[in-house]
Amino acid sequence: MKKILFFIPNLMHGGAEKVLVNLVNNLDRDKYDITLQTIFDVGINKQYLKEDINYKYVFKRLFRGSTTIFKWFSPEFLYKHLIKAEYDIVISYLEGPTARIISGCPNDSKKISWIHIEMNDEQKFTLGFRSSNEARKCYSKFDEIVCVSDTVKQIFLETSKLNESKVEVLYNTNETDQILEKSKDAVVDIAFDKDTVNICSVGKITGTKGYDRLARVHKKLIDEGLDHHIYILGIGEDEDKINKYIKENNLQDTYTLLGFRDNPYKYVAKCDLFVCSSLREGFSTAVTESLVVGTPVVSTLCSGAQELLGYNNEYGLVVENSEEGIYKGIKKLLENREWLAYYKEKAIERGSFFSKEKTVKAVENMIDSL
Repeated sequence: MKKILFFIPNLMHGGAEKVLVNLVNNLDRDKYDITLQTIFDVGINKQYLKEDINYKYVFKRLFRGSTTIFKWFSPEFLYKHLIKAEYDIVISYLEGPTARIISGCPNDSKKISWIHIEMNDEQKFTLGFRSSNEARKCYSKFDEIVCVSDTVKQIFLETSKLNESKVEVLYNTNETDQILEKSKDAVVDIAFDKDTVNICSVGKITGTKGYDRLARVHKKLIDEGLDHHIYILGIGEDEDKINKYIKENNLQDTYTLLGFRDNPYKYVAKCDLFVCSSLREGFSTAVTESLVVGTPVVSTLCSGAQELLGYNNEYGLVVENSEEGIYKGIKKLLENREWLAYYKEKAIERGSFFSKEKTVKAVENMIDSL
C-alpha cells in the first residue's frame, strides 16, 4: 500500500480546496494510505473529508506574512520541520509555498505538483519562491507536474522552460452523483420568477471573477429592455463594491448577491443560464458543475473554457474575455430562447464526460505509473 501525502495551505471555500477533498475521498483505500495536511487548520471544506482520511495541520490559525516568513528558510528545512513523516508519494496540490516546501523532500519519495492557474507572468510563477530561478529549480525536482487544463499546461511550459515529458493534464474531480442528487433539493429562500430568464454564477466575489463587469453588462441589457435576473452565490472582498453599484443603479430587484450556500447546485439547476465572467480561471469547477446539472453556460475565453464547452461552442457559448464579449453572449441567448433550450441539452451531454469515476481513475493511473 502506498503512503501518499496531499499538502495544501488550507481547506477554505476555493475551487482547488473543494476538488482536492473530492479526490482524496474517492481514491482507492485498498491501494493508498492517504494523508491530507494543511498549513492552516481552517476552511469550510474540512467538514467534508471522510473519516478514514488522515488529517494533519501545521498551524491552528491563519496569520499574515506566512509566505514571506517561509522564504527565510530553505525548502529542505521547511519540509523537515513542517511535514516530518515519510511518504512514498508527496503532492503539493497548489502552487506557491506548498510546492516550494514539497520540493525540499529529502527522501526517495516521488514528488508531484498540481498547477491550477495560468502562470502567465513572473509574479504568478514566483509566488511563494525567492526568485524565478528558485521556482524553476524547485519545480524541476518534481517527478510529475499536473495541470488542470491544456491552457494551464502550455502557459506553465512557456514560463518554466521545463521538459514537457513530465507535465500532463488531469481534470478536476467533482462529486457528480452528489451534485445531481443535491440539485433536486427545493429552493425555499428565494422565489425564481418563471416569467424572466434567471441567470446565476458561483464563485468568490473578487476582482478576477469579473462580477463588477457582469453587473455593468446586466444594467446595459436591462436598459435595453431585455428582462432577466442575475444571482451570485459566493462571498468575497468585492461585495461592498458591487452592492454599491447595484444600489446606485437601482438594480436591487434584478441583481442579487445571495452569499455562500452549502448547496449551490439546487440554485444553479433551477436557473436558465450560468455565466462565468472571470478574467482568469484554471479549470472552472463551477462551470463543470453547471454542465453536470444541465444548466447552459456562457463563459469568457479563459483557461479551460474551450475544453469544457468545445472549441466551436458545441456545448456552450465561449465569448471574448471582455465586458463587450459577456454582453454579446448573454444578449444572444436572451434574444434567442431556442438557443437556451439547445444548450441545455448539450450541457447534459457534456456533463457526463467529467464523471467522478473517469477523473479519479485518471489520477490513480498517474500515481501507479510513478
